[in-house]
Amino acid sequence: MKITNVKPIFCDGDWRAFTFVKVETDEGLVGYGECTENRSPLGLGGCIRDLEPLLIGKDPRAVEKLYHEMCQHSRMSPGGIAQKAIAGVEIALWDIKAKALNVPLYELFGGPIRDRIRVYWSHCGTYRAQSPEMYPDKPVLKTYDDIARLGEEVVAKGYTALKTNIVIPGERPRVLWIQDQNIDAGILRAVDRLISTFRRAVGDDIDICLDLNFNFKTEGFVQVAKVVEPYNLMWLEMDIYDPEALLQVKEATRVPICSAETLYTMKGYLPYLEKHAMDFCMIDLPWNGYIESRRVAALADMYEIMVAPHNYYSHLSTFMSAHLCAAVPNLKILETDVDSVPWRDDITTELPDIRNGYLHLPKKPGIGVELNEKEIAKHPWPK
Repeated sequence: MKITNVKPIFCDGDWRAFTFVKVETDEGLVGYGECTENRSPLGLGGCIRDLEPLLIGKDPRAVEKLYHEMCQHSRMSPGGIAQKAIAGVEIALWDIKAKALNVPLYELFGGPIRDRIRVYWSHCGTYRAQSPEMYPDKPVLKTYDDIARLGEEVVAKGYTALKTNIVIPGERPRVLWIQDQNIDAGILRAVDRLISTFRRAVGDDIDICLDLNFNFKTEGFVQVAKVVEPYNLMWLEMDIYDPEALLQVKEATRVPICSAETLYTMKGYLPYLEKHAMDFCMIDLPWNGYIESRRVAALADMYEIMVAPHNYYSHLSTFMSAHLCAAVPNLKILETDVDSVPWRDDITTELPDIRNGYLHLPKKPGIGVELNEKEIAKHPWPK
């Protein structure tokens, strides 16, 4: 079996492009991967094209070998878009290999440890605040009563956990993204009111997470952590590129800390894990690929840290993540977006089987889902 074509596929995802990789073979088997990049999809697509000459004519089943050849090809620019492109191709190669063997991908990782995976409703309120026109059938988040009803919706749909950002309700709701990373009393009051509203709405048995991304510096993260301590969060999430600074936040609060979604490869994660700088380690499979993601999970396990895969993309990514979660012993929970563009359900041949807050494992060979390229073509990127 030989690789005959490698290409990126883009689909409009509202504020970003869903970015996929398609690998074709001379025996008719096709593999798909996802490596969606928030800000530079065309650069990512170009990088995928740059990898194609390295792969044409090679046996796609030699996944580890091809992975290392791609890494050597990009060794002068490790991480970033290069790593995402490599990951997308690598995931598609695993899809082909498992299809060739007629088994679900997790069987190649030693078989499943679990047959269902707890998931949380991510970006709860975030997308509805950012792009209310995308959700004409959903109430606009004009007041904190609307936030409370959203929390009640989470419970009614069977989810046992949610994650939100700093959502501010209003006639035109918004999400706070703090460009200069400064914090003030108004922001702290907004955080307190948002999280207290969600907690009252969902009760004490539903887990709540707050994602702060890169919004603040260390002292700002600490201030937010102090504000949310009364609300028994599952975790407070943040991105910091210095492990000592992240450890400083962790040691300043009793709220569990989750981080690392923006890191690449085992080498990138090691300084954070060595310092026990976080309680939960987030791994982005579409940006790291299976080889590195499984190594990071194993490394986290050595340091007695649970992992929570990062997954806010298309349904293909959710299927991909299911295979990682199935074979990782130190799994906490998996992220999933409930809200998305209306056509997300149309661009894959299957939908994730999520019932009562749990994702049930796919059973078909490979990743277990195909892309519907005809539907994707109806939603081109650039728009």
